[in-house]
Amino acid sequence: MFSFFKKKKIISNIRLSGVIGNAGKFRQGLDFSGQEEIIKKAFSVKKSLAVAITINSPGGSPVQSHLIYKFIREQAKINKKKVIVFAEDVAASGGYLIACAGDEIYANQSSIIGSIGVIFSSFGFKDLIKKIGVERRIYTAGKNKSTLDPFMEEKPEDIERLKKIQLEIHQDFIEVVEESRKNKLNKNLGEELFSGEFWSGKKAKELGLVDEIGNLNQVLKDKFGKDVIIKKFEKPKNWISKKISSSEESIGKIASILEERSIWQRYGL
Repeated sequence: MFSFFKKKKIISNIRLSGVIGNAGKFRQGLDFSGQEEIIKKAFSVKKSLAVAITINSPGGSPVQSHLIYKFIREQAKINKKKVIVFAEDVAASGGYLIACAGDEIYANQSSIIGSIGVIFSSFGFKDLIKKIGVERRIYTAGKNKSTLDPFMEEKPEDIERLKKIQLEIHQDFIEVVEESRKNKLNKNLGEELFSGEFWSGKKAKELGLVDEIGNLNQVLKDKFGKDVIIKKFEKPKNWISKKISSSEESIGKIASILEERSIWQRYGL
């Protein structure tokens, strides 16, 4: 009986799904603190032959993306586990950065992959508040404290400062991809790969952004045998978030859904 269980082939599986970052009271996005324990548990299974990570994310916070990516690589090194990543609908922007933690990356031929870039979006209400007779009053200590205030005229120096920060973050992203994918990338495309464009899984394979086309169950069976056991690790839902039903919660959830929806829609979803 003992030898029977000893021979079982186990693969730990973590699912990372949603917009990256937890910017509000009721948001259910991915962040490092929310995933740390689950990732650690998945890697700590001594008998697991590898850790499979399923990703379905359009991106979000570059900081949280990088924290999750780095922690996965650290756990892989400490526990000497191979990491196999499977992209579902989307692994774009920060979602693709996390995917780069994989020793191998698989995608569906219709997955959306890439978007290696940095974006900042806002609105300008300067003319609107004038039209409705609202006077803007703002007082700061520090000449740049009101940078890119949406109720004031844009300043060229503010835009230049923002672009500088974006370029630095973009370069960090590029370095992660280059380190992860190394000689797998199609170097002939150079700038195009890092232009912020995104592609289908099929095209991403040609570009070297993913290794192969395939889904989790089939790939793991092909690699480890039909009797492989996929042990899933999932974060339990918070008891309070399931029980509380206040109007404040409802409003928070609606705002969260609208913002997350706008991020998903960048990729036609």
